[in-house]
Amino acid sequence: MRQQQAAGRRMATVLRAFAGVGALVCALSAPSAFAADFTLRDMAGKTHALSDYRGKWVIVNYWATWCPPCLEEIPDLIGLHEQGRNVVVIGVALDYENPAQVSKFVDDNLMSYPVVLGTEQVTRQIGPSSVLPTTFIYDPKGQLVKTRRGLVTRKYLEKVMAGG
Repeated sequence: MRQQQAAGRRMATVLRAFAGVGALVCALSAPSAFAADFTLRDMAGKTHALSDYRGKWVIVNYWATWCPPCLEEIPDLIGLHEQGRNVVVIGVALDYENPAQVSKFVDDNLMSYPVVLGTEQVTRQIGPSSVLPTTFIYDPKGQLVKTRRGLVTRKYLEKVMAGG
């Protein structure tokens, strides 16, 4: 009987240890409530840091010059950017041949928001993407609230920003 009780106590201790390790693993793998601050340099040489835009929504949009849905969402992103009230749009060009190609595309499409040339360093700061376009939406506190893979519209972004 004593042997069974001792074995039971040892088993309980082992289970508590595993439960503690499991809780730690879950806590470490959970998404952070606040985004790590990123710093990006746009094609004009201006630096954009997430922390600089506290109090505003920040929309980071990954796109490519060859991507039809990316082209389709540009007018809505321009409209949001030009509205200026509490919204910042930053475009990140991925999968491009050279900076001149991106610059011509930006000019041809009248993209008035800042555009960053995407690199591995940029995607490490913001997040990976296996689909273009991909949009990362940060609330005014700097918290990543949504990652949208695929086309976004102004209506969709306004709904997210309104809390819906």
